[in-house]
Amino acid sequence: MTRKQKRLAVIAGGMSFILVAVLLVMFAFSQSVAYFYMPGDLANNPVAPGTRIRLGGLVGAGSVVRGEGSVVRFAVTDPSGQIVNVRYQGILPDLFREGQGVVTEGTFETGSNVFTADTVLAKHDETYMPKDVADRLKAQGLWEEGKGAGQGEAIKGEQAKSQEAQAQQTKAQQTKAQQTKATP
Repeated sequence: MTRKQKRLAVIAGGMSFILVAVLLVMFAFSQSVAYFYMPGDLANNPVAPGTRIRLGGLVGAGSVVRGEGSVVRFAVTDPSGQIVNVRYQGILPDLFREGQGVVTEGTFETGSNVFTADTVLAKHDETYMPKDVADRLKAQGLWEEGKGAGQGEAIKGEQAKSQEAQAQQTKAQQTKAQQTKATP
């Protein structure tokens, strides 16, 4: 075997090793991928029982029913008006409630239209604000509990945030200056 043939054999061996590794990774991902659906999507394109999917939408009003132990049944709906009944066994997230956004992951039961979820993720609404920021805005009269910052008040809220950031920078500079003076 010449030197050129040895080099080609090493390159071919390396390429085949990389190809096998890529194929194994792709196979592993295909087994763990869960596609995202909303109830309206499932009405148009039904999913085979046993296929793992993510179901997202809003928790239907008046649909939460707690059963024995930690079994909970509820409905997931979307703006199209379609409803999917969900069964979940476990502890629900703190943010889970009727009318709130939710993403569940699981499969449809065989011979039934009930979605059996093994994971439930609750989404917070768009008016969420960290407690310390909300407290400061309340003190300035720019925030009301349960309403969030109104459209006209949104600009004031941004101004309050920038003022707060400036105050924090000034405080940090003063602290640094005091530390510098204290050091002999």
